[in-house]
Amino acid sequence: MIRYETDGAVATITIDDPDRRNPIGLDEMAALRDAVDAASVDEAVRVVVITGAGGRAFSAGGDISGRFVDAPLADHGGRGAFADLLRALRRCPKPVVARVNGHALGGGFGLVAGSDIAIAVESATLGTPEIDIGLWPMMITAVLQPLVPRRALLAMMLEGRRITATEARKLGIINRVVATGDLDAAVDETVERLLAKSPSSLALGKTAFYAVADMDFDTALDYLHTGLTAVALTEDAAEGIAAFTEKRDPEWKGR
Repeated sequence: MIRYETDGAVATITIDDPDRRNPIGLDEMAALRDAVDAASVDEAVRVVVITGAGGRAFSAGGDISGRFVDAPLADHGGRGAFADLLRALRRCPKPVVARVNGHALGGGFGLVAGSDIAIAVESATLGTPEIDIGLWPMMITAVLQPLVPRRALLAMMLEGRRITATEARKLGIINRVVATGDLDAAVDETVERLLAKSPSSLALGKTAFYAVADMDFDTALDYLHTGLTAVALTEDAAEGIAAFTEKRDPEWKGR
């Protein structure tokens, strides 16, 4: 089950099956994608938080008991919902924060890597155990490779090894590791910082950040040159500069 809730400018998406460590089956993949899409187009939402229910797991990954390999060819299209989910996270114009309340494995690990900011409890482990059941972490490779050194990532995948939240932070997967009791405060702090920024600048900046990842140097500079002009044309840019000059807090319009 996937819960989608909004509270003011924050949308929270929760994988809600704590007794089974919040697995992601074909239905959950599609529901998660739909939830991210809903947050993307909701003008009232400015930050998205993704988490798991309970205190044991963010998500144990693919639900191998729920049609995961029952009909590999017939379910090929259904599994494409996970690829669409990762695309939706990348294309979402709002910052996406992963609230990693416990273990994040396989597809759950991919969700963490596909988010823009990740905050984890110190007891969480992350990893790619697919090889242990004769599978391979295929789609999550796309979001892990830009973050993790190649040899470290390949060894993790080959061995099916888990890493601690602290190790994940050192590898650049996790931004911040906190004690369990401090998780909500840490997430709230990050969300409040994001809410204080210009929505239009965040959207344009996030788009540009990911767009230039695979561009050559000159193409990237040309794209970013145009991007800077696009940001400068926004009402928020004019308001931000005026507020700075007048020594007051800006009043963002998101346009």
